Amino acid sequence: MTEAEVFEFYRRLAENDPDPRTELAWSNPYTLLVAVALSAQATDVSVNKATGPLFARADHPARMIELGEDEVRAHIRTIGLFNTKAKNVILLSQLLLDEHGGEVPAERELLERLPGVGRKTANVVMNVAFGAETFAVDTHIFRVGNRTGLAPGKTPLAVELGLEAVTPQPFRLSAHHWLILHGRYVCKARRPECWRCIVRDLCAFEPKTPAPKEASDA
Repeated sequence: MTEAEVFEFYRRLAENDPDPRTELAWSNPYTLLVAVALSAQATDVSVNKATGPLFARADHPARMIELGEDEVRAHIRTIGLFNTKAKNVILLSQLLLDEHGGEVPAERELLERLPGVGRKTANVVMNVAFGAETFAVDTHIFRVGNRTGLAPGKTPLAVELGLEAVTPQPFRLSAHHWLILHGRYVCKARRPECWRCIVRDLCAFEPKTPAPKEASDA
């Protein structure tokens, strides 16, 4: 895409959704951190169902430690990889208490030292909780970046760096939200809904997926 096309791409997404938000439920940086860590290989819907009761009992590292790994596991057992995730939630909570006074750090390097926290999770927390202009590349953004030609790359990091390079102001803060939502609801993996895509004329994907036939035409 040209610079003008990239600007127009984001302008349309922003016009369509002026205030995009994460679909994960959270109340403070700690609950956001835990929710994002739990969302790996799981849907936001499934995470929210599990974390609602969990965060009602433990919305701070100290309370999570008091709850204990077995109770955390019981709360999140409907989420994939729940055994490992429960262990990591307790470990990262303890580390936050031991090294950060129970507070979630805003720096990527410190976040990535926490058990179960990788670059994508760190980027989400930095962006959503602390307002950093980061680009958290999940499967949706990886697909959209490559399929549309916005930021092609063979790895999530390559796509992230591509987005970092091409995304202009005033779109940088909310860019990853727009791209995630676009990938989740329109630019879907198996059958992108090109017929209702507001950026289809800017997208490199061919052939565009046609609209499904009405039942009466079947």
